[in-house]
Amino acid sequence: MVMQSSPHILLVEDDVALAQWMEDYLTAKEFRVTCTERGDDAVTLIKQLNPDIVLLDGMLPGLDGLDVCKAVRPEFSNPIIMITARDEEIDEVLGLEMGADDYMTKPVRARALLARIRLLLRRREQMRPVIAPASEPEEITRLQFNALIINQQARSVVLNSEDVKLSSNEFDVLWLLAKKAGEVVSREELVRDLRGFDYDGFDRSIDLRVSRLRKKLQDDSSEPFRIKTIWGKGYLFARDVW
Repeated sequence: MVMQSSPHILLVEDDVALAQWMEDYLTAKEFRVTCTERGDDAVTLIKQLNPDIVLLDGMLPGLDGLDVCKAVRPEFSNPIIMITARDEEIDEVLGLEMGADDYMTKPVRARALLARIRLLLRRREQMRPVIAPASEPEEITRLQFNALIINQQARSVVLNSEDVKLSSNEFDVLWLLAKKAGEVVSREELVRDLRGFDYDGFDRSIDLRVSRLRKKLQDDSSEPFRIKTIWGKGYLFARDVW
């Protein structure tokens, strides 16, 4: 039984006997194979299925192999191997110019075909962008606390389904506090992160921003429940406010 993770090959060949032999051989090598006899159908299947590799005959009903290449190459980036009975150099050049990755002439030799398929698949894998290891956490850009939604990328704040208009400085303070919700953030840390210098004990700009934030977030300034003052330490953004 062929596993779903096996590479998917689209075989475009109008010689029924040859197509059957190639399908049987490649299936035995644990590839998934879809077959079609027509070039125009091949264009549709390539766009629908995005196969891992295409084996494409040169002379086909509906649309020849060169025209299939030309039609799909703007959007299809996976390998195409042209297979044709013609043995003239001009056909090989045209096939490669139209976007084929490799070129084989009939009669097709099984081991040579398999070697070329595997080589092109390996090259494709090597060209894929490197994905960061799963152990590296994604950077958080959106936070939600009940009816309060903070979006860092859009630099937007929504409270009870209504937009909250914040200045850039106010948003920066809110984001630093919210992303450390449940933790005390000192004035020293806020000043250092937001203003780029150490807190001298006299700077009250952070306190003013917090005061404005409380008003805009409907936080009672006399008894705040969302941004709490921890005397002698700093501020704490509550994880849950009700």
